[in-house]
Amino acid sequence: MGKFRIEVTAEAQTHISKHLKSGNQSSIKKIAKILEELAENPFEGVGKPEALKHELSGLWSREINKKDRLLYRVKEEIVTVVVISAMGHYSDR
Repeated sequence: MGKFRIEVTAEAQTHISKHLKSGNQSSIKKIAKILEELAENPFEGVGKPEALKHELSGLWSREINKKDRLLYRVKEEIVTVVVISAMGHYSDR
């Protein structure tokens, strides 16, 4: 079990389900790997973790594929990572 608890919003769960239904094994494996790593260290690992800036300050992004990013917030005070989105690019928000 990791150091961080993972919470997935309803929107992110819908996005992950769409990835699963797409059958794109590369994206599915990448999401699984990212979620596994988030539990251990949300600031390092695959998908080029990036701290976002400006109006998205406080959020982090990891690349799933060329068009999709996994967007999340780290709540260190309660040792939790909240996955917000898993489709689209953060600049689409």
